[in-house]
Amino acid sequence: MPSDSEETNPPIVSLRGINKRFDGRPVLQGLDLEVETGRSLVIMGPSGCGKSVLLKHIVGLLRPDSGEVRFHGQRIDAMNERGFRPIRRRIGFLFQGAALFDSMTVRENVAFPLLETGQAGPDLEQRVRETLDRVGLADTLDKMPSELSGGMRKRVGLARAIVLEPEMVLYDEPTTGLDPIRGNVINDLIVRLQRDLNITSVVVTHDLDSAFQVADRMVLLHEGRVRMDGTPDVLRHTSDPVVRAFLEGREVSDGSIDDPGIGAHTSEEPETLRP
Repeated sequence: MPSDSEETNPPIVSLRGINKRFDGRPVLQGLDLEVETGRSLVIMGPSGCGKSVLLKHIVGLLRPDSGEVRFHGQRIDAMNERGFRPIRRRIGFLFQGAALFDSMTVRENVAFPLLETGQAGPDLEQRVRETLDRVGLADTLDKMPSELSGGMRKRVGLARAIVLEPEMVLYDEPTTGLDPIRGNVINDLIVRLQRDLNITSVVVTHDLDSAFQVADRMVLLHEGRVRMDGTPDVLRHTSDPVVRAFLEGREVSDGSIDDPGIGAHTSEEPETLRP
């Protein structure tokens, strides 16, 4: 993990002054955030603070009411769907429930992004096998999602998210519903993929153990804004009462807005992220 004195990497994503409301209710309120290239950023906060909404803005499933989203300095929030498609190919997404196609085998699920983007060359089978091998599931090619455990489905979803060799992977609650052992498998994969493939990771999680395992940097959102931003050690030793309350499992605030999940307002199915 980087020390506080280390230089920051250039941002792969920048969000400036992001405001987003649903039915008149503010979810993001002037949010500013930069995601450093090649690092693992963990985003935490109570329900209603806008964590999943933030992810949707990065991947283009939501557009801000005001503010700017930039990818490698290029403004992307004002792009139409056709213009955004090449950007989306560079961003992988692991949905909270994996969102696999139930009617497809593991092989077909992982091959899907390659087929959709016209990258299904003669090495298709090799790329699928190698990607599944990265997540430890090379022997599941012909299985159906219904035959897999929850942890295995998450890993297949992760394989599908990285098969296009993205620069960045977004993780929405990657360990939710998993026991500690299977959760640690996912945490180890996040760290290993970041290291081996130089992938930038953005992880939304309520799991504090997971957060401290995978984070180079941690952000706590509160009332739609960044309340604290620093290394894991900075958050561990902070005296900020809001951050301390969150870390200790105490009520942070009253009347928080329900956070629309990653499937709210747009479908959670993978078609919404077709490259």
